[in-house]
This record gives sequence, structure tokens and C-alpha cells, in this order.
Amino acid sequence: MNTTDSALPVNFIQNIISDDLKIGKNGGRVHTRFPPEPNGYLHIGHAKSICLNFGLAVANGGITNLRFDDTNPSKEEVEYVESIQTDVKWLGFDWEDRMFYASDYFEEIYEYAVELIKAGKAYVCDLSAQEIRDYRGTLTEAGKDSPYRNRSIEENLDLFTRMRAGEFADGTRVLRAKIDMASPNLNMRDPVLYRILRSSHHRTGDAWCIYPMYDYAHPISDSFEDITHSICTLEFADHRPLYDWCLDALPLESYPRKVAGRPQQIEFARLNLSYTVMSKRKLRELVEKDYVSGWDDPRMPTISGLRRRGYTPAAIRDFCDRIGVAKRNSTVDIALLEHCIREDLNINAARVMAVLRPLKVIIDNYPEGQVEWLDAENNPENPEMGSRKIPFSRELFIEQEDFMENPPKKFFRLTPGGEIRLKSAYIIKCEKVIKDEQSGEVMELHCSYDPDSKSGGATAGRKIKGTSHWVSASHAIPAEVRLYEQLFLVENPDEEAEGSDYKANLNPNSIECLKNCMLEPGVAADSASHYQFLRQGYFCVDSVDSSPEALVFNRIVSLRDSWAKIQKKG
Repeated sequence: MNTTDSALPVNFIQNIISDDLKIGKNGGRVHTRFPPEPNGYLHIGHAKSICLNFGLAVANGGITNLRFDDTNPSKEEVEYVESIQTDVKWLGFDWEDRMFYASDYFEEIYEYAVELIKAGKAYVCDLSAQEIRDYRGTLTEAGKDSPYRNRSIEENLDLFTRMRAGEFADGTRVLRAKIDMASPNLNMRDPVLYRILRSSHHRTGDAWCIYPMYDYAHPISDSFEDITHSICTLEFADHRPLYDWCLDALPLESYPRKVAGRPQQIEFARLNLSYTVMSKRKLRELVEKDYVSGWDDPRMPTISGLRRRGYTPAAIRDFCDRIGVAKRNSTVDIALLEHCIREDLNINAARVMAVLRPLKVIIDNYPEGQVEWLDAENNPENPEMGSRKIPFSRELFIEQEDFMENPPKKFFRLTPGGEIRLKSAYIIKCEKVIKDEQSGEVMELHCSYDPDSKSGGATAGRKIKGTSHWVSASHAIPAEVRLYEQLFLVENPDEEAEGSDYKANLNPNSIECLKNCMLEPGVAADSASHYQFLRQGYFCVDSVDSSPEALVFNRIVSLRDSWAKIQKKG
């Protein structure tokens, strides 16, 4: 059904499920759901929820629904619905035939609201949104009853029917639950169940001008779908009494899908990631105001952005498993996410040579027109990946930073009169430096090579401190390479600077585009391929901007693993 590990996870939610199964609660069933609102693209925090909901179901022999919370059409689009399905499947999960929408139940949800009115548990209120807030009270002061709270059942039924018929303007009336304006839980002080909203729905069109609130539609949808464990993030903990009130107040057993059991809401801590914003509103702002190129910009924490950046489903699932499930909010160091992708690619990515800032090297004593095909291992961590042939010729490219005219101490690269070993090839010596007469910029190096210094040669064992990667100039594949850094400069971008907001913490150098990079010829233009560019980091083909005629590579992550160092120190 998916690619996750079916071993039972160790967390407090699993303990609840295990206890339920022991006593035969819900008929021994485990049925979870992932209920995204289609008002934006999913991010890494949603990945945690996806892995948790689907993973718990698989680990306990259960099933999971994908259900779209499409109760706010003013912010929802089909694009988001499609992207969410893509992301869930890419992560390795399958809802099979269990994809639903809250809008599937709009008629039933409305009819149950009518039942609440008939039971004296709901009323139509004419207070404005601000007046409702004013009447609500505070944490230390009870709220005040709405002047419309004691309308008759007949008047409420009439007004609610007319609300649906479109007789009233947006914002002029709402349907509220009649609970307790003195409740210590503000969410129980006559919460709004329905509002008037003239906005075309991506599935129901203009059939409705009133829409249910999430807190009302959610427990009904869970009940209709026979959900046993309704897992959500910690901010919904104070909403749980309302969830249970709806289940108690409504005659949900009349719905034909009902089987033994009742859904239970369980909250866990949401994922906060350092150097990242996780608010969908803020992510939308970054997209709409062109701070990034789109929802799938490789600097974004969206699943589509991580996918385009080159992250693998296995690495993200591993990350979600490592961070665990807690009851208290905290911030996870982004270094752990980077560590997970490094560990995955260290085993699975082929090593290749790529020169990002080329410097021409001419080997004067190498025969003109000659090409040797040398052996190079694909991955020393994974011998099963074998080896490849790389061309060696008289003219090469090395990195500009691998040569210095006046080097500091302990510079073990190429210098005038100095030697380096070319990876999987020969030892070369710098004999002459050619510079631009005007700028003094180094244009090319003339070198000699030791023909006996390659593997198996008489001088192959000669000790040389420096080793450099390289590519044959006549065989090199040109490419653009994009080097990404964190999108934000500070660990917590939401800590707003005085007089500004989170955008003041954006990193102006979060991307560097190198246009004239040179890659060895075996590098494929396949977006599914991941590579370690020797000494540079892990890279993949950009799935949007790259083409066979103009390759573009994204750096997924550098080789520096700060998380591993943190763990080692700990």
C-alpha cells in the first residue's frame, strides 16, 4: 500500500491506539484521515501529518482517508487540490478509493444544522463579526448573550432557510451554536457554525451561498467516514470540546455509513523548522509578491519545493520518523532535515565531477588529439553501483579556487611550480600562468603531467597532498548550477524586527546562479537522477527550467553536515 516501515512507532498516539485495540474499541478498527484545506501547497509540516496519519494506520492494520476541507471557497483552487494529491502520492502513500471532500456532505451538514435549531441548540445571530468578538468576553471575563440568542425555533428556521436562499448580504447573519457564554473555553461561547459567503465553489459552483465552519463540518465528516482516530495539531486542543459537543448534539447515527465506534480527536505538536516560516498565509505572500518564483521554488519548505530542490521521499519520511510525535511545540533544527537527505544520497547518489567556476588547464606534454578513458568509481559507499569511464585529454578545466599564485600556508592545491593529483587520473605540475593583460585575471594554466602517476603506474604511489576534480574540456557538458542557501537569515523569522515583519529577515543571497559550469559527459539530464558533485555537494536536475539543450542543476545540500557534528559533540 505504501513504502513506509510498518513497525509500530513509539509515541503517545500509538499508545492510545494500542489501548483501544486491547479493549476492542471501535470494533478493533483503526481508521485515520488526512484533511488538508486546498488553499495552498502542502509544506514539510503537512508531510509530518501525512506520515503520521498514514503510518499509524499501516502499522495497526488500518486505513486512511484523504479528505479535502473545502469549506472556504474564497481561498480554494483546483490547482491546490491536484498538488495535494501529487504530494501525498510522491511521499509514498495511497488513499486507494477513499478520497472525499467536506463538500460531499454539504446537504447533510445543512440538514443537521436544521436539527440543531429544532432542538434549541442553534440560533441565527445578527451581530457583526466585531460585535461577536466584543460579546465573547475574555479568558478572565464571561461573555454576554447575543440579543438574538432567544429567538424562537420557528424564527430561526425561517431565517436560516432564507440565509441559504440568498436573501441576506454577506456578513449580516450567522448561525451559532447555543452552548455557554460563560464557559472557561472561549471556543464554547456560542461558536459560529455557518456564515454567508458568496463565493463560487470549485466543486459545487454557486449552489451554496452559506458555508459551514471547519469546527462544525470536521466532526460530522469524521463520523460519516467512520474515522476512529482524528489526529490534528496542537492548536486544535481547545477546539476538542466543540468537536465532542457536535458528536453528542447531532443524531449522526442516522447516517447510513455509520458503523460501531465514534471518532476521537487527538492532538500532537506541529512541526516548526528553524530558518523557515510554516504559515500558509506567509508562504502565499512570498509567492504572490514574487519574493520567490512560485510554490515550488526550491527555497520554499513546500513539499513541491523540496521535491524540485532534490529531496527524496525516503529522506523526508526518515526526517518525520526521527523528529517523533510530541505533546509540546518546539522547533526542529533544519540541520536534521539536511542530515537525512545527506544520509540517503550518500548511499544512493552517484559521484561525478563538475567544475562550477572553470579555469582552463593545458597539459603541454600530453599528446595532442589523444583521449584516454579512465576508470572512476561511482560511489565508494556503495560498491554495487560499479564504476564509469571518464575522458582525459590535453585540455582540462579545474576549479578557479584550486589555483593560487600566492597561496597561504597549508594551501594544498595548485600553485606556480606546484603539483596536484587529478582525481582518478595523473599528477600535474603548473609550469606557466597566462593572465589577461588588462585585468591581471588568470586565464589559463600550462602544466606538465607525470605519465606514470595514474593508477597502476610506476609513480602512482607518489605522495601529493592536494587532489582536485576536473573535466576534459572537449567532452564537458555545459550547465547552469544554482546554489541555494536558507531563505531566511535568522533562526526564527517570525520574531519580527522592530518596525518591520518576517520579510525583513529574508536572505538576499539565498540563491547564486552559476552560468558556465562544466560537467563530465556521463551526467544525465534526468530529473530523477541525483548526484554528488565531488567536493561541491549533492545536486539534481531542475524539473522546471532544465532541458536537454540547456541543463540546470540545483544544489540540494552541501557536503558539510552540521547535524552530524552536533550529534557527535552531544
